[in-house]
Amino acid sequence: MKRIFMAGSFIGFLLYTHICFAQNKQNKLPAWAFGGFTRIKNVNPIISPDTAARFTDPVSKKPVAWEANDTFNPAAAIKNGKVVVMYRAEDLYGVGIGFRTSRVGYAESADGVHFTRRPEPVLYPADDIAKKYEWPGGCEDPRVAVTAAGTYVVFYTEWNRDVPRLGVATSRDLTHWKKYGPMFRAAYSGKFLNIATKSASILTKVVSGKQVIIKINGKYWLYWGEHHVYGATSTDLVNWAPVVDKDGELKEIISPRDGYFDSDLTECGPPAVMTSKGIILFYNGKNKPAKGRDPRFTANSYCAGQALFDKHDPTRPITRLDLPFLRPMEPFEKSGQYVNGTVFIEGLVYFKKKWFLYYGCADSRVAVAVYDPLHPAPPDQLATN
Repeated sequence: MKRIFMAGSFIGFLLYTHICFAQNKQNKLPAWAFGGFTRIKNVNPIISPDTAARFTDPVSKKPVAWEANDTFNPAAAIKNGKVVVMYRAEDLYGVGIGFRTSRVGYAESADGVHFTRRPEPVLYPADDIAKKYEWPGGCEDPRVAVTAAGTYVVFYTEWNRDVPRLGVATSRDLTHWKKYGPMFRAAYSGKFLNIATKSASILTKVVSGKQVIIKINGKYWLYWGEHHVYGATSTDLVNWAPVVDKDGELKEIISPRDGYFDSDLTECGPPAVMTSKGIILFYNGKNKPAKGRDPRFTANSYCAGQALFDKHDPTRPITRLDLPFLRPMEPFEKSGQYVNGTVFIEGLVYFKKKWFLYYGCADSRVAVAVYDPLHPAPPDQLATN
């Protein structure tokens, strides 16, 4: 009897697991979330490497094929009624991600889909105040947003191949940038200057049809972080103070979850958006390579998630998606220098009453997906891998 009972229990468990798995194939978004986002057919990837482009590097004084190897991880903003994408580009001179020099290119579009690129980068290592933080690794993974007064602010990784640091720069035209160096350099007497910091998502809101940077509780706010999500505040958009706990250590706001698509990393994505239901943080979840990962997604793959925070207290998480709304599905999202598959979201703009999401594909190319609030599409489904 005991063996029969155990066998029956085991069969019941398998049936239950099968039913749950089948239900989980249907990915549905809650009312608070953005999406689904639809990939535009027959245009992606919208930006790919260009082996012909040349740029005279101001540090080495040599012409370089600055975007010949990879073009990926884009920021996005609106300028003069057009979409501008600022994308990370790696040159040919090195082997492996992070061991070439990265610069930030500029592409402009009247429809958000078809882009014209500038022949030279707009943000790059030079003989300036940021050189010791940016050379030889470069300027990586930008996120950009604009104030109501028209000042653009970009947050990016300054990579000297020693310590990655979040840098900040401002501009009035997205082409001429004033660098300020590491954004945490002055906070708490420089306590967080020499730790690894990456991926900053500043808080924005749609005001009179335009997505702009806003304050909350009298200060500018952003989420940042690669492994955990942290917070930071500023009064001038240039000098930022990380949010700390009672012991003066970085306050972890959300973290990876075993068994989910974000089991390894919860890396901040494009600018966060204030909505009537709360603050939405878009982030990049990385699946663990082995124990603790979600078996429905490839080990080490990057998928896109959303988390909802209290509109009055941005450190208080309310909920987040258990399934990604965007995941590697297309061939160009699963082939490139990151072979495990990547949709890495960094650029989000409100354009022509729709949301245009720009993302890196396998650390090699740039693609776009669009969310129409009046005609939302379903999120990426789980029927196939």
